[in-house]
This record gives sequence, C-alpha cells and structure tokens, in this order.
Amino acid sequence: MPAILLRSLCAAGTILAVSFAAGQTRPSASPLQNRTAPAPGQPVRKAADLIHKQDPIKINQSLLKEATPNNVHIVVSIPKQRAYLMIGDQIVIDGPISSGKRGHNSPTGHFTVLEKDPNHHSSIYGDFIDHSGRTVRAGVSARIDSAPSGTHFSGAAMKWFLRLTGDGVGMHIGILPGYPASHGCIRESVEGAKLFYDHVKVGTPVDVGDY
Repeated sequence: MPAILLRSLCAAGTILAVSFAAGQTRPSASPLQNRTAPAPGQPVRKAADLIHKQDPIKINQSLLKEATPNNVHIVVSIPKQRAYLMIGDQIVIDGPISSGKRGHNSPTGHFTVLEKDPNHHSSIYGDFIDHSGRTVRAGVSARIDSAPSGTHFSGAAMKWFLRLTGDGVGMHIGILPGYPASHGCIRESVEGAKLFYDHVKVGTPVDVGDY
C-alpha cells in the first residue's frame, strides 16, 4: 500500500475516533449515562452532614425579665420544630425541639402542664441494666421487650419534665437531630428545657400543632 494512502487512512481513523469520543457519532445517551461523575478525590458527604441543623435557642432578655409563671404560655410548632415561651403574642424564648417520629406522633391540641418533675424517668422507654450497672440492652420498651435474666429495667432520664398528658407525653431534655425523632415527647435543648421549666407552673397553657 502506498505510504501516502496509509497515512491518509490513519488520519481518517484518528478523526473518527476523536469524533466518536466527543459524541458526534454516538447515539443519544440515557439520563443515567449523562450523569456527571464526582470529581476524583472529592470527599463524599456523610449522612450527618445532610441533616438539617436547627437554629440555636433565641432569648429576648428584656421580655424574660417580665416572664412569670402567671403570665406565660407555651406554643409548640410541629412543622418548624420549635417551642415558644410567650407573653401574649410576644416571643420570650424560641427554642429547637424534636417531636414524635412517624408512628409515634406527638399529640396536638390544647394542653396544660399537669406535672413538673426535675428528675423524671420514663416508665416505658429505657435500658435493661444488670446488677453491676452495665447496660445489657439499650433503647428498649418495657411494654414490648422482655428483660434478659439478671437484668432490670431502667427508665430513660427526662430531666426538667413538663407533663402534658396522662399517658406520659411531656417536654424535657433530649437529643435534637434536626427532625422529629422521639416516641411522642417534645425534646428540648439543655438550656431550653431548664428555662421553660423555670418559667411555667402546673396549669400553664400549652398549644401543640401546625403553627
């Protein structure tokens, strides 16, 4: 084959390969094929990074000086995952919460504080502990789970507890992951739970709902 023809064929083959790689001769790709791959070396985001982090507690210090157990009420917003200590229509404290998860939704409606207990423990949810104090099984339900031999039930701590219902739903210190995660109670931050506890009384109105 003459050298000039060979060079021409090689050049044509090179042009065809480059064109195909550029998509000029390739059929339309599917949406999955069109996805952009992550850049090499780019760190993968952890699930925890994707969880919405709530704004910290906000306190109106001037109004807080006016707040007494006789002039405040509480409003809990399920959609916003916030609890408000209020005087009339003025917000004294705006704090993050975690309400009941799906299947354990927090009850909504109008309530009053039925009981105040600074060191309350759940009678339903907790851990199975052995005689040495070691946790054998954590996160159990006394209604469902059976205690392993040699263990006893220890109810979960619910510090600064404000009871809202006769079956144990209340407001107290708890983990705040940024979304509804409790078994029905309204979890608060450490600071928020103490402030709410200190400024209400048995009988203080509490409204829970889509506010």
